[in-house]
Amino acid sequence: MDFNLTEEHLMIQQAARDFAQNELLPGVIERDEKQIFPTEQVKKMGQLGFMGMMVDPKYGGSGLDAISYVIAMEEISKVDASASVVMSVNNSLVCWGLQEFGTEEQKQKYLPGLASGEIHGAFCLSEPEAGSDATSQKTTAVDMGDHYIVNGTKNWITNGNTASVYLVIAQTHPELKHKGINALIMTKDMPGFAIGPKEQKMGIRGSDTHSLMFSDVKVPKENRIGEDGFGFKFAMKTLAGGRIGIASQALGIASGAYELALKYSKERKSFGTEICNHQAIAFKLADMAVNIEAARHLCMKAAWDKDQHKNYDVSGAMAKLFASQVAMDTSIEAVQIHGGNGYVKEYHVERFMRDAKITQIYEGTSEIQKIVISRSVIAG
Repeated sequence: MDFNLTEEHLMIQQAARDFAQNELLPGVIERDEKQIFPTEQVKKMGQLGFMGMMVDPKYGGSGLDAISYVIAMEEISKVDASASVVMSVNNSLVCWGLQEFGTEEQKQKYLPGLASGEIHGAFCLSEPEAGSDATSQKTTAVDMGDHYIVNGTKNWITNGNTASVYLVIAQTHPELKHKGINALIMTKDMPGFAIGPKEQKMGIRGSDTHSLMFSDVKVPKENRIGEDGFGFKFAMKTLAGGRIGIASQALGIASGAYELALKYSKERKSFGTEICNHQAIAFKLADMAVNIEAARHLCMKAAWDKDQHKNYDVSGAMAKLFASQVAMDTSIEAVQIHGGNGYVKEYHVERFMRDAKITQIYEGTSEIQKIVISRSVIAG
């Protein structure tokens, strides 16, 4: 085992760190408060290669490994989780799903723009009655021969209004249940495609989250990903990798909150000394450091499994389950260490605390991760 990062990994880490500090940090509080999507910042992420990190260079991507992706996600998320979730969805769900399972024509048509950041994508699985129970798809895609007619509603879609490419999961053969589901590539200019109001969220407020409505949308047959009925399997395989991205986002939120708390504890004085010298604070910092390091190793292990073409369903679930809890615990304690200042926006940690919660919910709740893990350990 080698726990050292390669020279290339260190360069990626530094580039992501510099970008986060120089491009994301200015204005991050205002974007959160006013729910402003980081349009220019996302374009710059694309120019730096962060929007298509694992995409083959022949399709305009960076051709990097999953470990590089985890490293970059952590650094971006240390500053702005709203920007990092755009990066995560585009990389883990949209680009990876298209590259792994799309036709050559689909790859040539969509991947170059997605990988460069000129456009970005959305992954459309959740519905009003199909969150954790993803098999209960009510959105329908009726087979009309050379095209599908799509009707239904999708909820809580990241990049809902700003995306150009939408991967939509819909039921074609209800009698086959999850084996009758398809994955279709859709664009917002298709007649009958409507976008609902922006969600008013507690955290990741700069992220663009909307409901989508489809009313007799005509989708060409060539826009289907994989064979007829492959949609549910496509969604599950894609989400397994997406969990590595969200685990890395949670890790970054925890790391960012910890670094701010550590810095503050060395500056703030009480009872005649810096508060880091009080055991009550020092022990909080120790717990933070241990948990973040453990979360980082779980994220790296899951990424390594993916790079080695091993099954990463369980390692990804473990990473997301643990890292999301660490994000919550660390951000709460960071607010506590800041005291009254922790409740004030200018110190950033209250935003980290609000942003952390969603990492326990989207791309599979913590309860779903426990189902994945427990089934594996019981089966042996």
